[in-house]
Amino acid sequence: MNPSLPDAKRFRELHAPGQVLVLPNVWDAMSARLVESLGGAALATSSAAVAWAHGAPDGERLEFDRLLASTRDIVRAVRVPVSVDFERGYNQSAADVADAVCRLAQEGVVGINLEDGAEPPEVLTSKLSACREAFQRQGLDVFLNARTDVILRRMLSGPQALDEVIRRTKRYADAGCDGIFVPGLSAAEDLARVVSEVSVPLNVWAAPALPPVDQLRAMGVRRVSVGPRLALTALSAARRDAEHLMAGHWAPPPGETPLTYPQVNGWFTQTPTPSKE
Repeated sequence: MNPSLPDAKRFRELHAPGQVLVLPNVWDAMSARLVESLGGAALATSSAAVAWAHGAPDGERLEFDRLLASTRDIVRAVRVPVSVDFERGYNQSAADVADAVCRLAQEGVVGINLEDGAEPPEVLTSKLSACREAFQRQGLDVFLNARTDVILRRMLSGPQALDEVIRRTKRYADAGCDGIFVPGLSAAEDLARVVSEVSVPLNVWAAPALPPVDQLRAMGVRRVSVGPRLALTALSAARRDAEHLMAGHWAPPPGETPLTYPQVNGWFTQTPTPSKE
C-alpha cells in the first residue's frame, strides 16, 4: 500500500487480488487510535458498538446526526482510511440513503456498508444504484460494500441458502457495489464458490470456523471484519476490573496488562490532526 495516495485509492488498493484486509471494527476515536497504533491499515466501524457507546441499541436506533459526529471524530483522529457500517442506510428511500452516504463521504469516509437485512434484494439494489449515481454527480469516491444477511438470518438452509447468496450478490454487483459481505459464511467450499462466481471482492466475518488467513488469501477472499467483537472484549475487561475494584482489590486482575495513561494520552498528543484529501 502507498500511504501517499488519497484515502479512497489507498482503501481500494487494500482490496487488490492476493491480499486479505483484516478490519477490527472500532466505535470511537480512542478505539480507532488503538487499532491504528497496532498497524491497522484501515478501519471500519461497528454499528452496534457505535450505538452502544451513545446509549442506544443497534438497528438504526442512533440518531443520524450523532452517527455523523462520531464518524467525524474517528476520521479526524487517524491517518488511515475509514469505512462506516451504515446498516440499511437510516432512510426509507434510495435517494435519501444516497444523500446520507454522501454526507458521510464529505466527512472523509471512504467506505460504506449497506445491508439487505430482512428486505427483498430489490431494496438494496435500488440504494446501491442511487449511491453510485450520487457519487458520480458529486465527484465522490466511496467503496460500497453490500452485505447480505441470508445466512445470518437463516432465511434458507443448505445449498438453497448459498444459491440465494450468490443470486443476490450478483445483483448487488450489477447495481454498482465494490465488494460483498456475507456474515455467517465460513466453510471453505462455500467461500471458494462465492469467490469463483461473484466478480467483486468477498468480505467475511471472523469466526472460529473460518479458515486461517493464508488459506483465505489462496481462495481469493479479500476482507475479514469482526463486528462488535472488540467492543465486547473491551467491556468484558472493564467489567472484570470493575468487579475487582468493587471487591476492594486495588491491583489489576491477575494476568491483565493494562494500557497506561501516558500511552493512551500519547496517541492524541503526538499525532497531529491529519488533513483529508
